[in-house]
Amino acid sequence: MPGEFYIKGKKEKTDLSQVLADLDQLEIAAEAIKSSTDKLAGEVPGNGSITADWQIAETDIVMIGAEDVKHKLHSLLLGIQNLAGTVITVSLYMPVNGVERKVYEQPFNAATDPAGLWIVNGTVGIHAILRVTLQSNEAADNGKAVDYDYLLEAMQ
Repeated sequence: MPGEFYIKGKKEKTDLSQVLADLDQLEIAAEAIKSSTDKLAGEVPGNGSITADWQIAETDIVMIGAEDVKHKLHSLLLGIQNLAGTVITVSLYMPVNGVERKVYEQPFNAATDPAGLWIVNGTVGIHAILRVTLQSNEAADNGKAVDYDYLLEAMQ
């Protein structure tokens, strides 16, 4: 279906079916862009609380991410408001070349540090499960709850 129209004042002839095909391609490209930008909103925040015997052994708080799935971890916070230990050790573990390794460890003091600990306060890319653990030096911390909150963004 040829037709005539003006582009920048110049008379052109074109095939209307080609124009429609081009519009379909633009619509497909726009949808792909929208799909990518929708991911920037991040995933549903992960949060909760876990009760454990923290002084007896290093205990898992939360596992973040998934094997072979790329994510950006924007933040990880822990709430130690219920603990009394003077040495509360937070550790993070991730696979390194297929073997789980401790990649972070830091001691905190419930008496002097804030009740909310910002463990990850900047963006870090992960592509496997990040395991978060805690251990206390105080027996009175056994049976107490520790809160967690994290924010992930998919990178697909």
